[in-house]
Amino acid sequence: MTIKWVTVDPLVMNGEPFLYGTRLTVQRLLELRASGYTAAQLLSEMPELRIVGIARAYEYATEHREHYAEFFDASGALRGPGLTPAEAAMA
Repeated sequence: MTIKWVTVDPLVMNGEPFLYGTRLTVQRLLELRASGYTAAQLLSEMPELRIVGIARAYEYATEHREHYAEFFDASGALRGPGLTPAEAAMA
């Protein structure tokens, strides 16, 4: 079975894209990242998350930049701490 890590369902979370197996929207994840949360902190506070899910949410935001423009800086990178090289290798 292939897991779609970012899901959009009009009947769930008011149609906002959310992470598989959670009630965490992509927008909320980006808000947390912009506030300084690292992937390690997110994983420790929300054990239902997976590193691959976080990585796919960041990819989703990049692919839908027009919807998430406020979370990108002038250089085009997402604001806040990203995945460490070790975390990115696991994703």
